[in-house]
Amino acid sequence: MTGVRVAGVGLTPFGEHDGRTGRDLFAEAALAALDDAEVPRTDVEHLNYGNFMGALAERQGHQAPLMAEAAGLQCAGTRYEEACASAGVAVREAVRAIRSGEADVLLAGGMERMTNLSTPEVTESLAVAADELFEVRAGVTFPGAYALMARRYFEQYGGSREDLAAIAVKNHANAVPNEYAQYQREITVEDALDSPPVASPLHLLDACPITDGASALVLVSEEYAAANDVDAPVAVTGTGQGGDRAALQDRDDMAQTPAAADAATEAYADAGVDADDVDVAEVHDCFTIAEVLALEALGFYDPGDGVGAARRGETTRDGDLPVNLSGGLKAKGHPVGATGGSQLAELTRLLRGDHPNSDAVADAEVGVTHNAGGTVASAVVHVLEVAE
Repeated sequence: MTGVRVAGVGLTPFGEHDGRTGRDLFAEAALAALDDAEVPRTDVEHLNYGNFMGALAERQGHQAPLMAEAAGLQCAGTRYEEACASAGVAVREAVRAIRSGEADVLLAGGMERMTNLSTPEVTESLAVAADELFEVRAGVTFPGAYALMARRYFEQYGGSREDLAAIAVKNHANAVPNEYAQYQREITVEDALDSPPVASPLHLLDACPITDGASALVLVSEEYAAANDVDAPVAVTGTGQGGDRAALQDRDDMAQTPAAADAATEAYADAGVDADDVDVAEVHDCFTIAEVLALEALGFYDPGDGVGAARRGETTRDGDLPVNLSGGLKAKGHPVGATGGSQLAELTRLLRGDHPNSDAVADAEVGVTHNAGGTVASAVVHVLEVAE
């Protein structure tokens, strides 16, 4: 089984891209990744493309061939849809294709255009990732669903809004130097606590923003990298995917995310590492409580201990395990179909040493990404390592 290297990464700035189309956004990220990799477009054998709500936001299905054309590729493409984990799944399948020997060079990533819709329209569009029959018809939205998870967590383990506010403060601080982040500004705990309520106990600054953006990675086999003198110092050594029941009421415990735990177990075993080996992580913090659930599912904390990690300084840039040095979904932004690829691109930059926050993890050798769909009915985890 061949190894997989990240040869290049590309991102658009995350935020509002008024007047631009989705294919324009993805082309920008894809061409940046190809330039970063210094790999000819003609060598790309397949496009693995993640997108969730394009048929609703742009009235455009069948996007993969359009995106391949926009990127100047002469190959087939496949669209992957797994809600907010769409790009994570696209990358996972690219890794599996290279490992199997099916391909040597793939482009993987994703795109979402969201700000052309109103906030109610975005809320309604995102809700289709929930159980339409038993959740959406009852009026459940994702802010409400994650609020239920937060309330259950607080009841079961303890924790406070101040703990969640510390996560928001941390991630905003991390986003300040990131040129791709939607919100490059710091906030205070008081700002988070005083922001308007969305769904108790979550307030506005507990939530990620509505975002446009795209991400792309050029993945190559180790043999291709060696034969073509491709500088690719970061390897994808582990990949895992987990699933759970879509509706919250069908879960055994709303305060845990077994899909992410299963994905992490598989990814760690695949890479031959465990949670103690991880130096830095990018996790899916669509809401502040989601970061807590991710930290515990990934095995960094026991249930109930993760909620105070940011407040205690353990997951800040100077902590033992820096989390979301990109700014996370919370401050960097969350163009849902692009997010999983963005996490991998940011982590690659951190491990290569060319991210504005790389100095915080100068000695890091092992990193993890955690990408979730819905209320973590889907989860994808990847392990990245600095190659020897």
